[in-house]
Amino acid sequence: MPKDVLRVAFVDPSDSTREPLRALLLGLESVWLEAEGNRYDFFPDVVSQSNPDLSIVSLDADPNRALQLIAQLKQNMPNMAILAVSSRTDGPFILQTLRQGADEFLTQPLVLEELLTVMQRIQQRVAAPAAGVAGHATPHPVPGARSMVIAVAGSRGGIGCTSIAVNVGCALAQDKANNVVLVDLDLALGDADVTLDVLPNTTLSDIAANIDRLDMAFLRGALSKHSSGLSLLPHPVQLDDVGTIHEEHLQRIINLLKASFSHIILDLSKSYRPTDFMALRMADMVLMVAQLELTSIRNVFRLIQSMNNIESLGGKIKIVMNRVGAEDQEITEKRAEEAIGRTIFWKVPNDSKSMLASRNAGKPLVEYAPKSKVFQSLQGLAAALSGKPVDAKGGKKSGWFG
Repeated sequence: MPKDVLRVAFVDPSDSTREPLRALLLGLESVWLEAEGNRYDFFPDVVSQSNPDLSIVSLDADPNRALQLIAQLKQNMPNMAILAVSSRTDGPFILQTLRQGADEFLTQPLVLEELLTVMQRIQQRVAAPAAGVAGHATPHPVPGARSMVIAVAGSRGGIGCTSIAVNVGCALAQDKANNVVLVDLDLALGDADVTLDVLPNTTLSDIAANIDRLDMAFLRGALSKHSSGLSLLPHPVQLDDVGTIHEEHLQRIINLLKASFSHIILDLSKSYRPTDFMALRMADMVLMVAQLELTSIRNVFRLIQSMNNIESLGGKIKIVMNRVGAEDQEITEKRAEEAIGRTIFWKVPNDSKSMLASRNAGKPLVEYAPKSKVFQSLQGLAAALSGKPVDAKGGKKSGWFG
């Protein structure tokens, strides 16, 4: 059995709802399906033999018998979590179900994001009391609970956002403990696919067009996998499709990605569309890419001021100063920090030769120039984003992150 999963058993006598539930559970990397049953009478024996962390009981086939089953399961295995699912939404019935011993109640048809949230909540609830209890194993952490969403935003066009997003993503993916995906949200003119030299079969617009049947299997099939280990969800191919992607689409996509990926990198557009603001709201951190020149510094100040007024987005922003050391820089680092009112979180050295050659070759720096000073810096930034010790040459100093 894979490590770090929640072991689940379920029972549903109805074929019409049992098959979709099985498909939903099998599509989750954070779940190991221990057993399933189609008879309430036999399910206690199934549970006693499989010893799951969570049992899911579908109530609609025979509500009275299902409620008796929940009470029996709770009596036999008090430390096992129980999730009840039903199409009924009346308050008294839900309350009766919880009183019988169910820990959670979800309404059919199940919504994947709600199921993931409940599973994470159950895991946290039962982990402590389950430890050391004879006959019941401690549930493993659910992987999606620790995912980090990183938005990469620019202070103007041509500032190097995509290069930083792609190469930091590849650097993160070098660590086998990480599972990293990049979402290209520059819907009209994104070029992450060109930078990685991949030809995607599916794009964000395809997912938006099929949002009603979106599940984990469909989403994983839509991703393009680069040889570095980085997964990519690209922008639409046709400009006409840009308007078909809305905030609610992106919200659902990110929530699903959090169930399977340790790091989700969002490469924003420079027009700050509604989808970009949704990405900013869902991000744990915003890397604001700037350069030491007047227009960029002014825009960083304006963006921070604006985002401070929008759900306190400004508190997420970390300044990444790109191409530091270029001969044509107009402003010193000290003056930039004074003008912005923030310290510089990370400095990426100027190495335009390596970066440009890498982009033209369609290869990220990890493949094209792994020993270049710019990639060494971006490796340090990736380490900082993972909370690891950082060499002082990579950025400000070890421990600067956070």
